[in-house]
Amino acid sequence: MNKELFTKPHRRFNPLTGEWVIVSPQRLQRPWQGQIEKAVIEQKPSYDPACYLCPGNERAGGNHTHAYDSVYVFDNDYPGLLPDTIESKHDEKGIIVAATERGIARVLCFTPRHDLTLPLMKQAQIEKVVEAWEQQYQELGSIDYVKYVSIFENRGAMMGASNPHPHGQIWAQESLPNEPRRELANQFEYFKRQGSCMLCDYGAIELREQERIVCENDTWMAVVPFWASWPYEIMLLSKRHAASLTDLKAEERAGLADVLKRFLTRYDNLFETSFPYSMGFHQAPTDGENYPHQHLHAHFYPPLLRSATVRKFMVGYEMLGGPQRDITAELAAVQLRNLSEEHYSQR
Repeated sequence: MNKELFTKPHRRFNPLTGEWVIVSPQRLQRPWQGQIEKAVIEQKPSYDPACYLCPGNERAGGNHTHAYDSVYVFDNDYPGLLPDTIESKHDEKGIIVAATERGIARVLCFTPRHDLTLPLMKQAQIEKVVEAWEQQYQELGSIDYVKYVSIFENRGAMMGASNPHPHGQIWAQESLPNEPRRELANQFEYFKRQGSCMLCDYGAIELREQERIVCENDTWMAVVPFWASWPYEIMLLSKRHAASLTDLKAEERAGLADVLKRFLTRYDNLFETSFPYSMGFHQAPTDGENYPHQHLHAHFYPPLLRSATVRKFMVGYEMLGGPQRDITAELAAVQLRNLSEEHYSQR
């Protein structure tokens, strides 16, 4: 690989999306005169009587959260999608186009403890979350009209989380969302062209080079993808080819929980804060078709750039032209890899 190229402004291709990202490593030499603030360490109680996601508490509209002791799933009280939407369409010359979308939106609480996050949970607890993700994918995907199940988490107020209690969301809908549809199409084109799985081949390159892998075990790797747009972006990649969470073996579910805890602890340790991010799994649609080209993976997009409060904004050129980053994927991986796997709050 041409390492000299990576010291100069260059473009990197994202084969999953078909887009390019500009990398400008020379900009790291410029003096920083922007905002730098220390994180305010918030002490949260293990149970908050005002939190509607804590066990036994009342939610908006009068519903009550069960007195749960592990993971807990319920239909969102204010869902983005509704299962009883009557089909309707509008098309005016292919310009003013709209169509109804049926779906189900659920909330998944990771733990009854208000003061925990995934990296602060025990691996066995995280395995319960992984099992719940798999069960929800299977259950919702078996509904006749559901074509895709999105499993995601917005962590932290910076990423729009409305409640600090550890939880994620699950949306099931009758069409493919934009990002999975685009990734599926590009993986299919690669499969037709090369006769192999794109992310299997990519994983083999990362395992050989060992430059961008943050941590790994026998079944999963956490890697800063070569084409990353966000400063400390991570892709979780299963080492064995699997299309969805339901394809995982017991040891692979345990491996997913292990690698989640290990790299998310590094996230928190980087700036000694509860690291914000948006994450989501991309897996096979649930339309009954076969997708041999689809490889199970998850994206983690964290906004933090220089400290606990200094974030990267997608503005200017990035909104009007395309993504750009200063920290190379290789440097970001080194920074994360060199961090301790012991959480800073527990030292």
